[in-house]
Amino acid sequence: MSNTLFIDGRWVAARGGETREIRNPADGELVGVVAEASAEDTEAAIAAARASFDGGAWRDVPAPERGGLLLRVADRLRERKDEFARAESLDTGKRLVESEIDMDDIAACFTYYGKLSGSEAGRLVDAGDPDVVSRIVYEPVGVCGLITPWNYPLLQAAWKIAPALAAGNSFVLKPSELTPHTAILMMQVLDEVGLPAGVANLVLGAGATAGAPLSQHPDVDMVSFTGGLETGKVIAASAAATVKKVALELGGKNPNVIFADADFDAAVDNALNGAFVHSGQVCSAGARIVVQDTIAERFVDELVRRAQDIRLGGPFDEAAESGPLISAEHRDKVTAYVERAVEEGARVRCGGTWGEGELEKGYYYLPTVIDNVRRGMSAVRDEAFGPVVTVETFTDEDEAVATANDTHYGLAGAVWTQDAGRAQRVAGRLRHGTVWINDFHPYLPQAEWGGFGQSGVGRELGPTGLAEYQEAKHIYQNTRPQVTGWFEDRK
Repeated sequence: MSNTLFIDGRWVAARGGETREIRNPADGELVGVVAEASAEDTEAAIAAARASFDGGAWRDVPAPERGGLLLRVADRLRERKDEFARAESLDTGKRLVESEIDMDDIAACFTYYGKLSGSEAGRLVDAGDPDVVSRIVYEPVGVCGLITPWNYPLLQAAWKIAPALAAGNSFVLKPSELTPHTAILMMQVLDEVGLPAGVANLVLGAGATAGAPLSQHPDVDMVSFTGGLETGKVIAASAAATVKKVALELGGKNPNVIFADADFDAAVDNALNGAFVHSGQVCSAGARIVVQDTIAERFVDELVRRAQDIRLGGPFDEAAESGPLISAEHRDKVTAYVERAVEEGARVRCGGTWGEGELEKGYYYLPTVIDNVRRGMSAVRDEAFGPVVTVETFTDEDEAVATANDTHYGLAGAVWTQDAGRAQRVAGRLRHGTVWINDFHPYLPQAEWGGFGQSGVGRELGPTGLAEYQEAKHIYQNTRPQVTGWFEDRK
């Protein structure tokens, strides 16, 4: 049996002995065999987290010491970068260089929260009475259920683990069942640097079984989920029964707005990056090109030319520029998305098909550009989560903003223009949680990340990302207590 569940400081197999094979989506090769947890396994992990939190094993450690442990984690990640990156690429099929960048970003996240931990000492409140000391303090939420996706397995986990630990919580992590290996390595590191047993727990398996207790169980105080909209709705509904704190990051349909005065070559190049990095399997992918009509034909022609030249390949193919989709099932979903767009009258300018030849060993889908779309079509409104970009046009600034905001999501967007005033006006009017000006995709661990509308609830990263894992408490102290006389003493 595979001892790949980490519960109460011990590596254990699933109670029922079930396992799952993990295969590289680039070529179908076996990566490893891991335990497949049941709901009972997750409940055991929750019990361990509950006991560790209530016992104060980590909660009562001074915040600067908690921060020191996070800094040691960052150091270990840098030391083992090659090992972690390789494991990430084998699970996801993404290019090794992308995984290496992810590892740097993960270490930076732990460094940021390691330094932030202990820096927030609360605040004093002026009660208007010199005999009263009134202060706000921040305490950990308690036991946190962390549910993470397959596209950036360890990065998305780090965005939750680092602030959860900085705040003093205990947690149970349930990564995607498709990409578990870097989560296993992360638990090894947390154990090695001295995190007390029961504070960090790992369960592997399907969401419906291993993940469900994290949103349902009364001993879980908070659930943080990154993934699809429909699953997020189910988690929110489940959490409502016990009124848990909930943080949700549920994807986006992100507009990349390009005005005629933009730097043309830079805008085309970044449109390619925005749409096709990691085969478009990015929640903030620039899946909607919204381009001014006067340059639209030229822009799309160049976008198509460049997209057709993108080289696909496996994680260790140095000539590859993008990789496979995560699974055959997901490739089928992307295929159906494009077929539905064509049925609604859209036109596929390039791509729209599976990879051939050597690419048939994996789950490849060619970079796809779709035009002749209009607002309201499924191709414009629904998230493909693949290497597919649609093209819409606009005439003026007001139409550009209206088009970009015509989505029930609101995660990220960009505006390209050399007019500084226009850039700021449009950025201010876009209803999206992150707006880039003359760029696409960068993020900072010290800057909040999250969305408007149905892109989710709450924020990750930045000081607000730490606050998601804290409860604010008001402590009011009267230093000169006196009889109030409100009720007459009739003795």
